[in-house]
Amino acid sequence: MPFVEAFRQFQFKVKKENFVCAHVSFILQPGATGDDKTKPTQSSVRELRGLGLTPDLVICRSTKPCSNVEQVKRKISTFCDVASRQVLFMHDLDSIYKVPLFMENQGALEFLQDRLNFPINVAYNRIFMKQWKKLSDKIDNSQKIIKIALVGKYTQLTDAYASVSRSLIHAAAHINHKVAITYVEAANLEIETKLTNPVDYHEAWQKLCRSDGVIVPGGFGTRGVEGKIEACKWCRENRKPFLGICLGLQVAVIEFARNVLHLENADTTEINSKAKDPLIIEMPEHCPENKGGTMRLGKRTTIFKKGISSVIHKLYGGFETIEERHRHRYEVNIEYVERLEKAGLKFVGTDTEKVRMEICELDDHPYYVATQFHPEYLTRPLKPSPPFLGLMLASSGKLKSYLNNECRFTPDESCSEDESNDISFKLQDLVMTPPNTKNKPV
Repeated sequence: MPFVEAFRQFQFKVKKENFVCAHVSFILQPGATGDDKTKPTQSSVRELRGLGLTPDLVICRSTKPCSNVEQVKRKISTFCDVASRQVLFMHDLDSIYKVPLFMENQGALEFLQDRLNFPINVAYNRIFMKQWKKLSDKIDNSQKIIKIALVGKYTQLTDAYASVSRSLIHAAAHINHKVAITYVEAANLEIETKLTNPVDYHEAWQKLCRSDGVIVPGGFGTRGVEGKIEACKWCRENRKPFLGICLGLQVAVIEFARNVLHLENADTTEINSKAKDPLIIEMPEHCPENKGGTMRLGKRTTIFKKGISSVIHKLYGGFETIEERHRHRYEVNIEYVERLEKAGLKFVGTDTEKVRMEICELDDHPYYVATQFHPEYLTRPLKPSPPFLGLMLASSGKLKSYLNNECRFTPDESCSEDESNDISFKLQDLVMTPPNTKNKPV
């Protein structure tokens, strides 16, 4: 109810021409009769109107396609007081990436264009939807599968890694592959689990060993950290493609310090505040007494170090700086950076003050990259995040040829160069700037 009331007030604040209410309702399809029941939709629309909101679009969800679309549309149009063009249908599809195509075919774009007086650049829209169709076809028709082991702390609820899994799907589709994600509980990789629950221990290691690549995402707290460190060690020693994110970078640094620099007491102050060798420390801004509002958040600039050959720098297009989103309280202790780099762990990206390590990369490894930021937050279906794309390429054995070809695909690997250029425009290009932008659509 607070959200409904907020929207009711919001529509008057921004005016009707800048506000569209889309009401999603489920169409019942009883198995016994096979009819499409619209009564629940009619009732919910009446209730919505009683709360002060009038639906501009009625989107009818159903498990399978309606048997008589025109009849259902006519009923809803008559009893819900909306035009037929304002009634859209959306049955369950085998891929979420088909939804925009399905809605466009029903005239959703034209309705929004008229309703919001929102001029659309038709030429760019045609190119954009063409590429979206190709993406959907790639996801449907890809035969080759890349197996990725995700070593996490919250694997019992895989939705906790929804953004990571989508990033992997985007990157895999970009190279005409599918991705099969295996969730590995980090704590099960630890020696302690071998003693208490050997079955879970061996199953976890089997999942890790059967993968083509490994990703260690972020997390908080002490549980499972040692397991993540073991995963980093295994990837480093066995030359398995690896991507660490946030905590993934921190455990990669700790593992390298312990097993390459032989600093046996290397640790993070998040776990051991009195660590003899604190490789990971809390940021000066972080107040241990009060964790609220003390994280380093939001989009921040990362600067690539000059004069260092870097795979991840090439994947980002060779730009001197990039912007990615952050969410962390701990960082690499700058006092150990020089020793780590001399041993082969390069910190190729830093913050603008050059005191915070943002990206690390291992020398002489197929792909061993870790980032302090969260690249999954800025991935897009038609523009996958470079660190994830690098992991997919390395896991499929295509990274070397991709880099040798100046970060372009050969014709047999993915879309042609012309097709790649088709999607190099910004989404803002879809909208033509109207002469009067005073009442810009919200």
